Amino acid sequence: MSRVLRLVPPLALFWSVLSGHFDPLFLALGTFSVVVVHLLSARAGLIGRESASIAIAPRLLRYFPWLGKEVLVSAVAVVRKVWAPRLALRPVVSATPSPDMTELGQVVYANSITFTPGTLSLDVDEDQIKVHSLEEADVEALRSGRMLRRVQRLEARR
Repeated sequence: MSRVLRLVPPLALFWSVLSGHFDPLFLALGTFSVVVVHLLSARAGLIGRESASIAIAPRLLRYFPWLGKEVLVSAVAVVRKVWAPRLALRPVVSATPSPDMTELGQVVYANSITFTPGTLSLDVDEDQIKVHSLEEADVEALRSGRMLRRVQRLEARR
């Protein structure tokens, strides 16, 4: 309950600033929505699980710029491949390991793969992620573990 009380004021302030409306109706609707979301989250058993995502928040400040750079580099590579005079793409579906990761880590890893142009996460299993890629080299780059190690550093227990 104390986590909820610590999160509500900053989130309410953020909502207020984004909405730009401070009249009583909007404030009442905002309060109502916070209460409804809290009740639904409690009923779904999600209260108390958010601490893992809060714990990685400071580490995201280093991860997002790195991921942004990877997205840009991959985007340029995909554009070169697609606009080449001879289209020499060899799409492949293969698995990349994701051993000993929490659910949050797997979600971040799978989404990072999907954000990177040329690759798409298709399925997440306990110890691997099935990936569609424009070329085998992209899957091999994932198997090298560079992105996996970055995601593992985000997790609080690492």
